[in-house]
Amino acid sequence: MKRQRATGRTAGGRTAGVRAAGALAAAVCTAALLPGTAWAAGDGGGYAFEDGAQRVKGAISNLDAEQLKAGQTYRDTIKKDGKLYYRVDLDSKQNAYVSVVAVPKAGGKAAYGDGIKVSMQDGSSTQCGSQESSFGSAEFPRPITAYADRTIDPDSTTCRQAGAYYVLVERESGQESDPADWELEIRFRTEPGLTKTGPTALPSNWPSGTPAPPTGGPQRRDGGAGFGNATSLKQGEWRTDIKPGQTLIYRVPVDWGQQLFVSAELGSSPASDEYISGALALSLENQVLGHVSRDTMTYDGDPARMALDPERPVAYENRFSGTYTTSAMRFAGWYYVSATLNPAVAKAYGDKPLPLTLRVNLTGQPKPGPAYDGPAGSFAVTDDDRDAAASGHSGPQAARSGTLKVVGVAGIGAGSVLLLGLGAWWLLARRSAAGAGPTPG
Repeated sequence: MKRQRATGRTAGGRTAGVRAAGALAAAVCTAALLPGTAWAAGDGGGYAFEDGAQRVKGAISNLDAEQLKAGQTYRDTIKKDGKLYYRVDLDSKQNAYVSVVAVPKAGGKAAYGDGIKVSMQDGSSTQCGSQESSFGSAEFPRPITAYADRTIDPDSTTCRQAGAYYVLVERESGQESDPADWELEIRFRTEPGLTKTGPTALPSNWPSGTPAPPTGGPQRRDGGAGFGNATSLKQGEWRTDIKPGQTLIYRVPVDWGQQLFVSAELGSSPASDEYISGALALSLENQVLGHVSRDTMTYDGDPARMALDPERPVAYENRFSGTYTTSAMRFAGWYYVSATLNPAVAKAYGDKPLPLTLRVNLTGQPKPGPAYDGPAGSFAVTDDDRDAAASGHSGPQAARSGTLKVVGVAGIGAGSVLLLGLGAWWLLARRSAAGAGPTPG
């Protein structure tokens, strides 16, 4: 009986050890297989909305507006000449930004002034900040962005109180424009306040000369189909192909004190020599998707180049400028570059993609950021951001890569624990077997 009890304890311990080892291995395997974010390919001009964006319904009255949560992304639709209200609750310290990506239906008709306006006001209807964005001279539908801000200005008492603020999104369309609804992608982000007031005056002199083109030759890197899955770039020359009507989106990490230069080149095509005005639209947005600048190029089958106008180096005091392009270069982080090929190109040159090269220059040494009253969060450039730019990872891919790194470290630790546990189980089994004496047979 004594041997049977001892043998029973040994067998039970072995079963428990196997179960524990199996559970631990299953946990490690499950962690290793955590799903990443899947994104649709940028094919045919379709826009990829951010995965997990919540549906919200804008109100026609500010008092009926749904509340947006900081850090969240939302989706809605807006009718032709529509007006929609949303609500955000703010404290008295943080800067706040609500951006809107307007996504018209592909293939529709657009006019010069078609676009959106986003504005923010406090409970007394005082205007805090606004921005308008339109298709401009490139009169074809494509994703465009605009944002509204509440900026804490140390020299002003306007829009500084805590409480409810209201965001108004307005769509403007010409009489002959496509009446179909536009999809909206809405983001609400907050920026920490400062522990001490920094400079508010801009330096009178700043480098505006265009640097020499990046060296090293072109590297292949295809763009994303949405801002949420934009392909990361560092300084260099980047080669892709773009179809008529397609929008390709990239992002570049720009640190405090750095200056971004972007240019584009369309390759030649033997298919035709027809002149296309506004053949390619190139646009720059800041890290909260506030519009910075845009330009267009013409195309006649020969190589064509364009460059966005140089902007000031990224600095906190830029936000106090009365020029919206300078004001938008107000913080470090990811800046977004989008390129859209005019659908009209297909009529003269066919549906096949044209070769496109983007050239990205970053000048200036990174400087320390402002004295934020809390973590800088996305308003900074990290080593992980630079790694993502070097590898070409989108935001979801970079997040998944970081998760796998953590899982890998956890797996090593779990493996060590598993080996130690198995070793301890083996010693206990030996001791139990020794205490039981010899077993017949």
